[in-house]
Amino acid sequence: MKFLLLTLIAHTSNPLTGEKKSPADRLRDVVDEAVLAEELGFDDYAVGERHEDPFISSSPPVVLSNIAARTSTISLFTAVTTLSLLDPVRAFEDYSTLDNLSGGRLELIIGKGNGAAQAELFHVTTDDQWDRNREGYELFRLLWERDQVTWSGRFRPPLVNAKALPRPLQPRIRIWHGSATSADSVELAARHGDPLFSANVTYPVEPYADLVRHYRQRWEFYGRPPAEALVGAGTAGFHVAPTSQEAIRAYRPIFEARLTAQRRGGLPVVFESIDDLVERSSALIGSPQQVVDKVGRYHEQLGHEVMHLSADADGLPPGHQRRSLELFQAEVAPVLRERFPSRALIAEATPREALA
Repeated sequence: MKFLLLTLIAHTSNPLTGEKKSPADRLRDVVDEAVLAEELGFDDYAVGERHEDPFISSSPPVVLSNIAARTSTISLFTAVTTLSLLDPVRAFEDYSTLDNLSGGRLELIIGKGNGAAQAELFHVTTDDQWDRNREGYELFRLLWERDQVTWSGRFRPPLVNAKALPRPLQPRIRIWHGSATSADSVELAARHGDPLFSANVTYPVEPYADLVRHYRQRWEFYGRPPAEALVGAGTAGFHVAPTSQEAIRAYRPIFEARLTAQRRGGLPVVFESIDDLVERSSALIGSPQQVVDKVGRYHEQLGHEVMHLSADADGLPPGHQRRSLELFQAEVAPVLRERFPSRALIAEATPREALA
């Protein structure tokens, strides 16, 4: 199994101290977290894309380029790139440039995005976001793989023998399709032979497992060998400590702050207590053995080879997040890597000299 640290770059007050960092300091923290992730031996670091409060993750290629300059081996992910909002040509230019600067370490997770700000800022609504996402993906893929592209669609002007520059370092990029609650992303991934990344965050595992099973069924429907289907999955929270009591005690203020924010925002509350969160959600909060056992239970349902964990301290006391990540790498990751073998990431599978 591969392990990916992910941040959506939430810009909120610390639930313990009330402190709220400046955007500049928060963004520098993200780059430092990615450097730490590489030092500790994590496989990937992912930056999400959001365009509304409380997030400041509107420009993943800029943040990832800064991370690329500070690291050398860790794979760089987006989680997700909202192609429904972006001009595919401009997105290609940004990510092709990043691919070159990072030495071919880039993988993308794409998705339609969500939130009311999409309609306000980009005039993308629930009526057209899926069509925009599909069209943007298909053009983005063509631009990556062909030196010249002739194309026409609904949402941007046509292209005739267009050449987008710079050409990427990787001749073929792996593009994952982010999936939360809809079969549309699942269908698009299966049809094109791409991997699926299940959000696996808001609810218990059952609806996500249903979508993953649907993905595998559609994968076979399109004539693809079942063993070649590739799945990743998210987690709803993360903190590992020597004992479950220590883990829950440290994480409780984070959970309570989120619960309060959900209720104030009129959002549905799925897990009413931290004990409920630990028991029924994908959150990995507990001792090393408890985390190993929970990942095993989820793997039975999802068959995932890549898993994301939160990169952010989220209000943990100073030093707790680093100790948690170190303990995960020392006592959890080796067991899961051995128990659930996984395929190489693109950056690992393609020798650097072949890309030069």
